[in-house]
Amino acid sequence: MNLFNKLVVFILPIVPKVIIHMFAKRYIAGPSLQDAISTVRQLNVNGMCATMDILGESATKKEETINAMDEYHNVLETIRAENLDCNISIKPTQLGMKINEELCYNNIKKIVEKARNLNNFVRIDMEDSQVTSDTIEIFRRLQKDYDNVGIVIQAYLRRSVTDVNCLIETKTNFRLCKGIYIEPREIAYKDPQIVNKNFSYLLEKMLQNGCYVGIATHDERIVWEALRIIDELQLERNSYEFQMLLGVAEDLRKILVDSGHKVRVYVPFGEKWHAYSMRRLKENPRIATYILKAIFGIR
Repeated sequence: MNLFNKLVVFILPIVPKVIIHMFAKRYIAGPSLQDAISTVRQLNVNGMCATMDILGESATKKEETINAMDEYHNVLETIRAENLDCNISIKPTQLGMKINEELCYNNIKKIVEKARNLNNFVRIDMEDSQVTSDTIEIFRRLQKDYDNVGIVIQAYLRRSVTDVNCLIETKTNFRLCKGIYIEPREIAYKDPQIVNKNFSYLLEKMLQNGCYVGIATHDERIVWEALRIIDELQLERNSYEFQMLLGVAEDLRKILVDSGHKVRVYVPFGEKWHAYSMRRLKENPRIATYILKAIFGIR
């Protein structure tokens, strides 16, 4: 991290909330479910599907986890009522992972069951490395009884090859991303080129073994690698999809949609937008740098 980026991270806590909102409004649908519905509906009109995510994580009280579960039930019912092409993504720590693993499992199970009854799908998100093993364990328990649940693999983790080797045996539905949480070198690769190579290696392994993959990237080098693998394996277009964050690489996602590839956009929303935005900015100070440059007219 260069000196300017370090300075940006240092001053973030004193940046007024209204300025942080200048960043957030592009990447977050808004504070309410209605905001998310409007965003998803427009994405659907433009030929893309979506994933809704209620912002929030690291619940410390059981009541918070129950409230989150109820909110997701409401989201699933609303998706059905509004006839949206959209599924949901959930964070285990928001549903009790750091309180009690069994509490978390039961909360997620109820959401997955609700989704199955409504013919929908649940993606279990992957958070920092402290909860990777427990997240995979919960997923594998659910996978025995439900086929509408998938998991995320982070290409920068050194353990991911081993995890994928185990999960491909059951034709797991994956979301493959690079990973954004700050991890020590013994846990995660630090060289961007190695992360990219590992991403391609994991993707090829998943697709060769008949797994459906959400290829989550805004990096055109990775997109090219993905298209190369898809072409070499002669895959049908219902074998994979590309996934991107709301407000990011909109020109690239349009190129993919116009080329006939399925693209899914991650649509976060909720009252906890500020905490989410601050974390994303601290973990990726380059984004914060772009914001400050835009504010002060620096090119």
